[in-house]
Amino acid sequence: QVQLVESGGGLVQAGGSLRLSCAASGRTSSIYALGWFRQAPGKEREFVAAISWSGGSTYYADFVKGRFTISRDNAKNTVYLQMNSLKPEDTAVYYCAAGRYSRSLTGSEYDMDYWGKGTLVTVSS
Repeated sequence: QVQLVESGGGLVQAGGSLRLSCAASGRTSSIYALGWFRQAPGKEREFVAAISWSGGSTYYADFVKGRFTISRDNAKNTVYLQMNSLKPEDTAVYYCAAGRYSRSLTGSEYDMDYWGKGTLVTVSS
């Protein structure tokens, strides 16, 4: 089992920045990739970004390219999501997820095996 704990959410004005963190514990050796998803009120959960745990390959949803950056610190078993130029439409609960296989980089939530409880990001206009 892998446990994931997100932190770093909060209230920020439009145009501002936040950095989310996701600390992994447990059987972290089984992780192939870590990703961030988000769910806005009344909407389905959607893929934001993912990173392979060993090679560091990154993948982004089109709507965050150039604004968000995913990174990892293997020594700390932590993945980060740096979010810049935030918009009100970025308001959502952001979830960290981990997958054990290469398909976990596809951006599908169904290919992720472990989930955190989420952290709320609110962007005011």
